[in-house]
Amino acid sequence: MPSFNATLRVLYSDHHGWLNGWLRSKLGNAADAADLAQDTFVRLLHRNEVLELKAPRAFLRTVARGLVIDHWRREELERAYLEALAHLPAQQAPSPESRELVFELLESIARMLDGLRPRVRRAFLMAQCEGLTHKQIAERMGISVRSVERYVADALYHCYLLRYEA
Repeated sequence: MPSFNATLRVLYSDHHGWLNGWLRSKLGNAADAADLAQDTFVRLLHRNEVLELKAPRAFLRTVARGLVIDHWRREELERAYLEALAHLPAQQAPSPESRELVFELLESIARMLDGLRPRVRRAFLMAQCEGLTHKQIAERMGISVRSVERYVADALYHCYLLRYEA
């Protein structure tokens, strides 16, 4: 049985070019595609387990698809954050280091919220970000106050589990 490094080396040499092309078609940007192709193999390297793949391209595509989703999420968060910053007076704008920390925090929060059902996430964000009461959320969503209470509680419990049970 080949070693982990030998298997990864063969996987890289046989499929890196294909993966890079596939990512370029998804992203429309050669530099981002190259970065994510490399990140795909780095992710495999960190797994540190021998891979016996019957469909290596399907496996690589699955790993890369998750990285593409993370990439798009980060771009969307950065765009929204930079748009919000554009409305601040120049003297109140955060430093580049602070901006990067905020990007990382927003990305982490987005990953946490991804595990929630859409209605739960929406109710939770209305409560936490918009400061709406449960009654206001219920009216906006066309559901009962009890449902809003349950959704917000579910979201808080989900966040608790991710934070303390991980």
